[in-house]
Amino acid sequence: MPTIAFAPERPALVLEPTDRAPAMARRYLTERFRELGHADDFVGRLVVTELVTNSYKHVGIGHIVVRVFPDVREPLTVIEVWDESAAPPVIGGEDHDATSGRGLLLMEQLVHDWGVRPLYEEGKIVWARCAR
Repeated sequence: MPTIAFAPERPALVLEPTDRAPAMARRYLTERFRELGHADDFVGRLVVTELVTNSYKHVGIGHIVVRVFPDVREPLTVIEVWDESAAPPVIGGEDHDATSGRGLLLMEQLVHDWGVRPLYEEGKIVWARCAR
């Protein structure tokens, strides 16, 4: 798994862990993708929705921080979602009767790569790199 280079400071979105957070994150991502000159934000919106939804549903405390920035080494865009839990996201097994739990599996198929970076302070950053 590649190491993610730290990006220069970019505007971040700080969210409360509520059911409104994913929609606010999608609007932020759309704006950032437009600023970066991306023609299509479909995959980015799916990724940020999944990661923010997981944070508010499975962590539910503290803040959720979203950042979107270009990878400085490759023609990819990085989406980061920080929350206050150290627990990593888990890709569930395929369950044909389940009504949820497939988001990370779907996301994994659409992004260049993704991973989790634990934070020394508290929490973790889940990141994904998408084609521009």
